[in-house]
Amino acid sequence: MPQYIAPATLADALAALDTYGPGARILIGGTDLLVGYRHGKIDPAAFVDLKTVRDLPEPLSIEEHRIRVGPTCTMADLAATPIFRQRFHGIVEAANLVGSVAIRNRASLLGNVCNASPAADTVPVLLLHDATVVIAGSDGQRRVSLPDFFLGPRSTRCGADEVVIGLDLPLPVDAPGTAFQRLTRRRGVDLASVSVAAAVSSTGTVRLGMGAVGPTTLHSTVDGVDIADEHELDRALDELLEIATPISDVRAGRDYRVATLRALAKRAIATAAQRIPLPGRAS
Repeated sequence: MPQYIAPATLADALAALDTYGPGARILIGGTDLLVGYRHGKIDPAAFVDLKTVRDLPEPLSIEEHRIRVGPTCTMADLAATPIFRQRFHGIVEAANLVGSVAIRNRASLLGNVCNASPAADTVPVLLLHDATVVIAGSDGQRRVSLPDFFLGPRSTRCGADEVVIGLDLPLPVDAPGTAFQRLTRRRGVDLASVSVAAAVSSTGTVRLGMGAVGPTTLHSTVDGVDIADEHELDRALDELLEIATPISDVRAGRDYRVATLRALAKRAIATAAQRIPLPGRAS
């Protein structure tokens, strides 16, 4: 039976992680962790519950040039926050598709990121916002760009004696329009068979984040695209999607994923383009 540890401070949490090493698992929402434990997929020596830590960053803190998302920020919190609804449409769309209403009121954004699933709903669009992960350890804090954070399926650069305490999102002056699209085997609670996030700027830069089509969530960029020109858009999609390496598994076949990825990407790009903030119009 795993030990349950409820540290009062971040230092206490780090000490517990140092004691139990790779056998410790961090608990916040627990919507993936506890399912894995009950199904026998993981057998931790200890659960270290961050919800009791007093000196963690706030769930959401908004500064002049960035937003910091803290460990206890849930999907529901994020999706209901005005600045996200106004400026981060794709993130809100992704957050609102995570699990069920009950799950979204427990599941944390940082948990979804740190789980490092290639099919994680929020990661494709977070990649398009140049997110940075803030990691705390006994030697202090360090920052890792989100693309560099992932090493492979369920594997990240966060060490066994470290904890992710924040995710920073820049607040650019010229924000792109963003959108998120996902396909699952059934309606309701299910992991993505394919997911795509798109960001389109007023200068024609198109960026895609892609889930469930590689060992980690993928992202690519093409500049100077006239998306109103169908042939030019198709050529851009050829370049944007060439990094995808989908496989066949229980959720979908490879050929199906390839075809679906392109269709969802087109749909996401069209929606994102409609959301590009115009001068004098609120985003």
